Amino acid sequence: MKEIRVLYMGTPDFAVPALKAIAGRHTVVGVLSQPPRPSGRGQKPQRSPVHRAADELGLPVRTPLTLRDPAELAALADWRPDVAVVAAYGLILPPSALALPRQGCLNIHASLLPRWRGAAPIHRAVMAGDGETGISIMQMDEGLDTGAVLLHRAIAIGDDDTTGDVHDMLAELGRQMILAALDGLEFLPRVAQSHRGVTYAKKIDKAEARIDWSEPAPDLARRIRGLSPFPGAWAEIGGERVKFLRARAVEAQPAPPGTILPGAHFSGPGLIVACGPADRPGAIAVTLAQRAGRTAVSGAELRAGLADDARFS
Repeated sequence: MKEIRVLYMGTPDFAVPALKAIAGRHTVVGVLSQPPRPSGRGQKPQRSPVHRAADELGLPVRTPLTLRDPAELAALADWRPDVAVVAAYGLILPPSALALPRQGCLNIHASLLPRWRGAAPIHRAVMAGDGETGISIMQMDEGLDTGAVLLHRAIAIGDDDTTGDVHDMLAELGRQMILAALDGLEFLPRVAQSHRGVTYAKKIDKAEARIDWSEPAPDLARRIRGLSPFPGAWAEIGGERVKFLRARAVEAQPAPPGTILPGAHFSGPGLIVACGPADRPGAIAVTLAQRAGRTAVSGAELRAGLADDARFS
């Protein structure tokens, strides 16, 4: 097996397994990640997950604010990479950066391109009710996730899967696939993406997390799972914010949206909340939720701590 000099670019947890796998098989000449950001109660600057992993591996790390700085490009050129691997890095690569590795830049993208190009492909796939998603290993170009695809593999999205569940499966799949792509770098075909079926996964807006109880039950359940664990769909009860982390649509007697239904309305355990428009009344069964400042609990535990006449708004 030919050893390849790899420049790695990534930031969140999703990108860590691939970095560790590549470092175990090839020479990672350096790592780029987003700069430390304030985090936690003390708002102290925290290194990104990829930055921490690179430090543990003894790899050099740079955290530029932009890749358009000639000094930064010169520093990267000094690393003499054969190829760059990009996984949820968070910066747009200008043409000068794309051209720097002699064999170009590969992106580990968490969707089956051309569906869900863009910033939040896992969230959007779950929220849309897609039955499958996957990983595409793409040769990057100047467009937004428009490059030719070297490899893609699909996984099923289960009816109860959250974005967190799918994220973990895809991170592992990405780890496996980038090793296969690097092994076949010189002979794998580059297949142009179809112009049909293109969708864009826009960044999650925090306003999307506020629950609208007039939303149909299947759509609301998918929204809750799609926004779990982050940022977390939420509603208020008695002035307190509650995050909903797992839910599914169920049949129940019609009631005003946001009403907590008694057990007689539904045969299963947990927290049942009425929702939906007037012509499509329904309910969701909440199986995991979190009150402000507390750990996540089952829907049944949350229900036990609420007043009998409590109602979500």
